Amino acid sequence: MATTNDLKNGMTLDIDGQLWTVVEFQHVKPGKGPAFVRTKLKQVLTGKVVDKTFNAGVKIEIAILEKREMNFLYKEGEDFVFMDNKTFDQMNISAATVGDASQYMLENTEAIVAIHENNPLYIELAASVVLTVTYTEPGLQGDRSSGGTKPATVETGIQIQVPLFIKQDEKVLVDTRDGSYLGRAN
Repeated sequence: MATTNDLKNGMTLDIDGQLWTVVEFQHVKPGKGPAFVRTKLKQVLTGKVVDKTFNAGVKIEIAILEKREMNFLYKEGEDFVFMDNKTFDQMNISAATVGDASQYMLENTEAIVAIHENNPLYIELAASVVLTVTYTEPGLQGDRSSGGTKPATVETGIQIQVPLFIKQDEKVLVDTRDGSYLGRAN
């Protein structure tokens, strides 16, 4: 247990059985009346953001999230199997929990898994991953205008937009947050 005076950005709270992350907070002391804390909270599971106001000094429940470095091993049915890099324990994580991160994961991809009371909550990948282009149309000679893009399918099966000069079997950097092309990989 802590109080609203102990709030920090990134802290995870347990409010009415749901987990919320503090996005931002502001301690307010008006000229009249008691002090209060205005917060912006993001629900861990759904991503929903709400504004919530607490009286200053009110007790709040802090949830302990354990973030483990894990390796994605393989897909088993609908589940993804991850291995803890320190203990080598394996954990099955549902496709719903993995979410959009599955579009950027190959076998042996490093990920951070957030766990609360032995339940995986979400997966964090690196900001960018290296993927190989499995199919794209060849760029036409003379078609080199700046800013031109074409669709390309990468080895995980998703389609991204790449510049016209990218060829099949090239390795590219892909942003895991929005699926955008970042450049050629070395």
